[in-house]
Amino acid sequence: MIYLKHFGLEKAPFSLTADPDFYIDFIPHKEASQVITTALSLGEGILKISGEVGTGKTLLCNKLQKELCAQHLIFHIDNPYLSAHELRCALADKIGVDKENFDDQFLLTGLIKKRLLALLAQGQKLLVLVDEAQALPDSTLEALRLFSNLETKSQKLLQVVLFAQPELDVRLAQTKLRQLRQRITFSYQLRALSEEEIEHYIAQRLKQAGYRGALLFNRSVCRKIARVSRGIPRLINILCHKVLIISYGQQHYKISSKLVAQAAADTEDAYPVQKLTYWWLLLCSFALLNGMLLLWWKGLL
Repeated sequence: MIYLKHFGLEKAPFSLTADPDFYIDFIPHKEASQVITTALSLGEGILKISGEVGTGKTLLCNKLQKELCAQHLIFHIDNPYLSAHELRCALADKIGVDKENFDDQFLLTGLIKKRLLALLAQGQKLLVLVDEAQALPDSTLEALRLFSNLETKSQKLLQVVLFAQPELDVRLAQTKLRQLRQRITFSYQLRALSEEEIEHYIAQRLKQAGYRGALLFNRSVCRKIARVSRGIPRLINILCHKVLIISYGQQHYKISSKLVAQAAADTEDAYPVQKLTYWWLLLCSFALLNGMLLLWWKGLL
């Protein structure tokens, strides 16, 4: 990264890669994590974490995968376009079912259940983490629901956590997916970060990347970033990354609101920093002129 040495950084602080080492335990992510771990401990079958694009769902998913791998056999689905049969085959492959049986779907489901029972007897339970679940075909969502029905008299043979954009909630409202909707016993919706959280977020990311210098992003700058990013972590990362590039290009260390405006202008989904535009000035001038004319007219009466 071109600006690392310039700012005394050991690695990129605002990479878009969902690296669990950069996870910060903010209230929404902490609450979502607690919902998942509590529901899993209670033996619930299907859980759902939803949130807008860029709110940290994949990062949370990767963090949980890292933390829960000691207690669960993790099957992470990061390709949301799997067909129902491809899902069965991938699941069977994960738990060690013989591949020569993959063509017979009815037989395959029975072999999966048998293998899951064997794993449970060994003290292993399968946890399925599905990223970008809103893109799964209906048939694949139905296959996941049916797999969540596999159980002994006392517990589920596998558990599922769906990480999805709000579009999944729209799909779940449809009558054809009502069985899956009723199977989701716990859910949580991630929110955007507040101004205070954003200030802490930026400082922590820089610290985790090795920065030890004076304050780079002051409160005023963070306030501007909060406004144009709408509190979405991915946009915050993009804006901060661009601001550091611009600052490096100008060969100085001071991060200003002006740099944030330049970065926002070059970022597709960012809201521009509000300024007095031509139309706003025209509107104010028109209102002032009307007021003056009204006073003049009253003076004539």
